[in-house]
Amino acid sequence: MRVDGVLVPATWDEALDRVAEGFTAAREQGAGGAHSFGMFSCSKSTNEMNYAAQKFSRVVMESNDIDSCNRT
Repeated sequence: MRVDGVLVPATWDEALDRVAEGFTAAREQGAGGAHSFGMFSCSKSTNEMNYAAQKFSRVVMESNDIDSCNRT
């Protein structure tokens, strides 16, 4: 994990807390109309995995900015 520009070892709990803080900050920015979170899912994933990804993006992150390469 990067602290003050320096990479330092981190436990899984510390890393997951940092990710959760980042997602929370992105969601709060998005509430003002900015598109601060987007997700791109893979066509090689299962339908269930892509469904879970779009559900996370829409429900948890409150963003409709999700795309997939399934159109090719």
